Amino acid sequence: MTWTTRPRSDLGGGLAGILAGDTGPRILLIHGVGLRAEAWGAQLDALAGGCQVIAVDMPGHGESEGRNESSLADFASRIADLLDRPTLIAGHSMGAMLAAELARRAPDKVAGIACLNAIHRRSPEARQAVAERAAQLDGRGTGDPEPTLTRWFGAAESPARAACRDWLTHVDPMGYRAAYRVFAAEDGPADDTLRGLACPALFMTGELEPNSTPAMSHAMAGLAPQGRAVVLPDAAHMMPMTHADEVTAELTRLVEASL
Repeated sequence: MTWTTRPRSDLGGGLAGILAGDTGPRILLIHGVGLRAEAWGAQLDALAGGCQVIAVDMPGHGESEGRNESSLADFASRIADLLDRPTLIAGHSMGAMLAAELARRAPDKVAGIACLNAIHRRSPEARQAVAERAAQLDGRGTGDPEPTLTRWFGAAESPARAACRDWLTHVDPMGYRAAYRVFAAEDGPADDTLRGLACPALFMTGELEPNSTPAMSHAMAGLAPQGRAVVLPDAAHMMPMTHADEVTAELTRLVEASL
């Protein structure tokens, strides 16, 4: 699998994204901080046969305009305009935060959510680490991507690792700073949000994920009325890329349960 740049469609409201599939249930894919819609390339290809798939560039990322977003609500408000029919939302990392927030604010439009590598109640050490990282961002650059890539993939080079290096290196610095500050300030979906979810909810992470841990996914699934936790063996943070078949299979299962 390669993650080459794909043509964009204008989604309105300053948002751009990749569209795949003409008929079937609607799926919205939201990537994490510093990445692009291409991070969902494997899922776009696999799901397009039976679904209408939208992979959006998060505001301030890819070809989507940033508009000085300073809160999770700001990011969610931009993306909420895409929900013109019942939609399954799959989000990765910060995208998972947005999936839960959109389900909270538009329950009639969100048929199901998949929260991949989602944080929930960080440890004090993890909170300090992301706060320090956020404080270092000045909007002029994003810093050395290698520590991040090592957390996500380990040290060995791979096409997925190389793609993420390119995205992290070329992301708009102001858009990156805005998103990372929100990511650092958030601590995962509120317990009341999880308890109030009116749709099927998948919480999936990797066995080797040190930050969005298996315990977090199990805790969130336990609070959601229709929650389910899945932990992928030998997976870490970038599951949609490194464990694409397993992620796609779980999303397909969720589509069947939701739409």
